[in-house]
Amino acid sequence: MDAEIYEKYADELVRFASFLVGPSDGPDLVSSAVLRVLSSHSATPIRNWRAYLYRAVLNEARMRDRRHSRQERCAAFRLPTATSEASEIESEVLEAVARLSPRQRAVVFLTYWDDLDPAAVASTLGLGEGSVRRHLARARARLRKMLHE
Repeated sequence: MDAEIYEKYADELVRFASFLVGPSDGPDLVSSAVLRVLSSHSATPIRNWRAYLYRAVLNEARMRDRRHSRQERCAAFRLPTATSEASEIESEVLEAVARLSPRQRAVVFLTYWDDLDPAAVASTLGLGEGSVRRHLARARARLRKMLHE
């Protein structure tokens, strides 16, 4: 049944995904979305598979965009490599991060340096996902304030 559903909608989903993320990434995006749906859908019957899969592809594209924009935003937070010296800006950022509370530092580290999502950070630290998001938001606000002073 799963293969039939995929075969029925694959071409149009790939066209849709290619429009969202570009032709080179479209097929991979569809594969990820469909695998996620087929491996996680519950016993609740899905009445409109086409709409459900379109929504899944859209959500997968949004997650991909968030991941990419988060990576771009946190480029300034990258730790310097052993062979390169930290620039003045990088050292300012590292000093500001060092002034955060330990929990905020941990959340920032796991989010930006280890590239974990809030659920994974929560699991790693034994916190609720809402707590992780709150600590990350507060850390970002403090860093903005410290770095703009």
